Amino acid sequence: MVMKAIEIYMNINGRGAEAITFYEEAFNTKAEHVTTFAQGWPDCPPELEHLIMNAQFNIDGIRMQLSDNNPIFDFQIGQNMTAALIVESVEEAQELFNKLSRDAMNIKMPLQAVPWSPAYGNVTDKYGMTWQINTELS
Repeated sequence: MVMKAIEIYMNINGRGAEAITFYEEAFNTKAEHVTTFAQGWPDCPPELEHLIMNAQFNIDGIRMQLSDNNPIFDFQIGQNMTAALIVESVEEAQELFNKLSRDAMNIKMPLQAVPWSPAYGNVTDKYGMTWQINTELS
């Protein structure tokens, strides 16, 4: 398996668009590949359409990502930053997801295609560490 990157992923509580502006200014960069819930979630409830599903920043060659918390999941300050693992292929993503999911505390999102990745999954392993597995768009 080729690990392309380990990145910071921030989960924001309903203020994602505001956070994008803040981090653009703080890190002197522009958000890339911004996807709202309306763009990435078929049949998105109207009250959630404005929320950020995924935004990516390039900070001197290092990617940082953020999204708004989906209100169906609990939000806890201090537990809203995870590691995003970027691998080369869907097959590698599946292998890594399967390994980290063994005896997992929670599978928040099974591995699947999403607007920013052909294979994305979110799992909290048996030790309480949350991992977001991704492959990059070609």
